[in-house]
Parts: sequence; structure tokens; C-alpha cells
Amino acid sequence: MPDWTYQPLRGIAGALLGVRRSQRAALRVLAWTGSLPGGGRAIARLLGHRHPPAHLAGTVGGGTAGGDMVDGGTVGGDMVDGDMVDGGTVGGGTVGGVAVRSRLGAVVPPAAARDAVRALPPLGAGLILVEPVGPADVPAVRQAAAGSRVPVLAATADPAVAAALAPYVDAVLAAGGGPHLVRPASPSVEAAARALAHPGRAVLATPALLIEAGPGWFARVTEAATPTAPALSPRDVGRDPRRWPAWWWGLLAGAVIAVAGLVAAAVSLGPVLLWYDRAYLGMDREALHAVNHHLIHFLRHDRITLAGTMVAVGILYAGLAAGGMRRGWPWAREAYLASGCVGFAAVLYLFVHGYVEPLHMTLTVIVLPLFTAAIRRPAGRPRWTVRPEGPQRERRRALTGQLLMVIIGAGLFAGGVAVSAVGLTGVFVLSDLEYLGTGPETLRAANARLLPFIAHDRAGFGGVLMAAAAAITLLGAWGWRRGESWVWWTLALAAVAGFAPALAAHLAIGYVHLGHLAPVLAGVILTATALALSRPYLCAR
Repeated sequence: MPDWTYQPLRGIAGALLGVRRSQRAALRVLAWTGSLPGGGRAIARLLGHRHPPAHLAGTVGGGTAGGDMVDGGTVGGDMVDGDMVDGGTVGGGTVGGVAVRSRLGAVVPPAAARDAVRALPPLGAGLILVEPVGPADVPAVRQAAAGSRVPVLAATADPAVAAALAPYVDAVLAAGGGPHLVRPASPSVEAAARALAHPGRAVLATPALLIEAGPGWFARVTEAATPTAPALSPRDVGRDPRRWPAWWWGLLAGAVIAVAGLVAAAVSLGPVLLWYDRAYLGMDREALHAVNHHLIHFLRHDRITLAGTMVAVGILYAGLAAGGMRRGWPWAREAYLASGCVGFAAVLYLFVHGYVEPLHMTLTVIVLPLFTAAIRRPAGRPRWTVRPEGPQRERRRALTGQLLMVIIGAGLFAGGVAVSAVGLTGVFVLSDLEYLGTGPETLRAANARLLPFIAHDRAGFGGVLMAAAAAITLLGAWGWRRGESWVWWTLALAAVAGFAPALAAHLAIGYVHLGHLAPVLAGVILTATALALSRPYLCAR
């Protein structure tokens, strides 16, 4: 589970299940998921974890029979009663180390070894040390090491235990593991990153540290230990489009979508219908008003809400591009890609009712190449800045805000699915018909194309809302880091662009059905709460 569920909910879980039982339950859920085919990869992807930088790789457990030797990334040579034990070899002489992709790992007791070996690697642990191992623990350690995705080491003071474990684990170390296996006393990310800067050291999180810091500790340390370069500025882009970086194309795509949303809002506040709308319907505003005196207002409220959501999508894309992709965050590109795929897939809605809107298709044709240029390359060189984590109280409040933001994004996505379903099937919900004071049969009798026309707008809004929700959910789940003020401003501006026009449009036309507006009001309250809780952390200097 991510920190944004672990920290805010750990107190509730502890009160309901008991502290130790809730901790074991969390570990076992992760272990069970990680043991499924593709489960470990799914955990890592969903939590935004990526491959560790190359300099964190090394070897652990190598050395000489005379003591510890650290050279070229080899960590912790060990002896058991004078004998070197490593990879099944017991005796004198030089012993090679165990290769690890990351020198960041965990040390766990034998009782938790099986669950830890399956749960912690997807979170970012590159090795697992099991200690202290006694004769009674040998079967449990053997079972834990079977099929492990990362090296499993065991530490013992008993030569007989070492000999029994050697064929089953990657290395057997002396009790304590050696001085180059660092066990941080506090969850300080900065201290762990400094220790990893020494190529001959491995950093192992203890159970107490992980309980305090949360499962995201591995990812935070990895990011802090990653070498970075200064972020590019717009002045570095140049004038040759062939040399433009991906984030610049992403920023342009966001700007185009936002401008298109503003244009759509202007049309909605003005004529409502454009020439191709009138041609498709064979009716103008006066004719629609004659059919139902609320109909023009109803169309205006639909289109203004859609326009505001388009502006919100543009803001989200611009933020992900200029704030995240420009700094080399891999998750920013993936959030951009996921949201864009949802949005472009929703273009197919246009063909369901047989009304293909020219300006909508023109916007798609313009944005698609920009979007493709933005996501065609993997994330570039890391250019982010990791700031000190600050007070724990501040961070935990921000994690509560992060949880709320993910809930908001998921709720908006569900709302987008519901609106799409309505637009593709029944067109209206009950409160719509109450506002209009009529039924779909009456509207269909007045003009056979009227219902497909309205349904086209509603389905389109549902698709755009899902695209915005996907970006909000992933930005909320992956983007919370101290000092990343662009995350806060992106979400705040997108919220204003999305919620304000929707509320204003409903109030302006007198469509104030409480049940209809309840999701919007809930979204406003939750978003304001999430942003208020997170602002000191995200906007820290």
C-alpha cells in the first residue's frame, strides 16, 4: 500500500484490528498481491516506483576470510567463527559477493521473512537480510528464499545453521552482517541517501523504521540518491522544432486544449449554436426555444460545463509537462499518457450518434501530433530537486490531503463513466427532465435529431471528464513531494476551471436540484480540504 493510505489510515486500522495485527495484515496483503503472476510489477507500477539508478547496484556479502573488504561496490565480507560463508561456500579464501540491482534493502526477523520477501521488493527493496537465524528458523528461511525476486541473505552465529542455509539463500553472513550493512536508526531519507553515496555500503531498513516511515520509504530514498542535473528552462528550448524536448510539446498540447476550452465557453455564453449545429438540427435558437423554453439554457449549461473541463485538462497537461516531464519524473509522462489515451478514445463517442462536430475533430487533429511528440520518448535525464522532508506532522497532514485527492480523482472518473453512459443511452437523468418539464418523447417528436444532438454533448463531456480524472488521480497518487509547488497550483487551477463554471452555469439557469449538484459540491469541499492540508508541504521552500 502507498504512504497516502498507510499513514492516514494506520491509526484507524490499529484501533479496529490492534496495532500489531493491522501491521501484519498490511504486510500479508502486499505479500499475497506480490506473489500473484504480475502482482509485483503491478504494485510497483501503481505506486509509481521505477528502476533504481545504476550507481545503486553493487555486490553484497563479498570479502576475504581475514575480515571485511569493501572495494568497487562490494559490501560486507563476513566470517562465522573464523570461516567465510557466502553463496554456499564455507572456508577460507576470497569469496565473491552477491550482485544486487539496488543496495537499498530491508532486514527482517525469520518469522516475517516469507511475507517480506514477497511484499518489499515491489516497494523498492533490492535485497532482504534475515536475522538472527537459529536452528529452528531454517525451514522458514528456506521457504522464504524460494522463488524470491531479489537476493535473500541470512545472518547467523551458528556454523551448522550457516551450512544448512547455504544451498538455499544467496549468501550467509555472520551475526550482525558486517559494518558496511547500515541500519538507519531514524527514517531520515537524507541520511540513507548519504550512506548509499558510498559504493561499499548497503542500507537496510528495519521493521521499526518501515512501521514509522511507511512503505514509500524505499522510493523516497531512491529518488534522493539519484544524481540529477539542473532543470531546463524555456530559454533552453530553441527555435528548431526538431530539437524541442518532449515536455515542450506536452506544454503546447495543454495550451491548445485550454484555449479551445475558452473558445467553447465564449460560444456557450454567446450564440450557443454554431452554423454546423443549426445545419444539423435544421433549427435556430428561436425554434429551439419554441420547442421548450428551457432548452437553450439546458444546452448552454452542458456546453459551459464541458468547456470548463476542457480548460482543466489543458491546465493539467501543461502542469504535468512543464512541472513533471521537464524535471524528468517518469510518472509524469505516464500520467500524461494515461489521461491522453482516455481522452482520445472518447473521441469515438462522436460517431455513436452520427453527429461529427467539425471543430471537435479539428481540435483532435491538431492536438494528436502534439501529444504524440510529447510521449514518444521515455522520460529524460533526472532533473528534479529533492528537498528535506520537514516536520513529520506537516507530511502526515499532506498525506491525508493526498488520499483525499486520489479519492476525488477516482470519484470524478466514476462520474465521467456515468455521464458517458447517460449520453450514450438514455440522454437524460430524472432531474434533467424535471428541469425541462418535458419528456424525451416530446423532444423527439419535435425534431428527430434533437436527442442525438444533446446526447453528443453529454457523452463528449463524460469523455473529457474521464481524461481530467485520470490525470488528477495519477498526479495525486504519484506527485506528492515536498516543495513541488507546481503540483499544488496545477490541481488548484484545474479545480477552479472545472468546478466554477459548472456551479455558475447551474445557478445561472436555475437548475439547482440538490441531488444533481451534490457530487459537484462534494468535489469542491473535498478538493479545498485536500489542497489546504497539502499546501504547507507541497509549497514548502
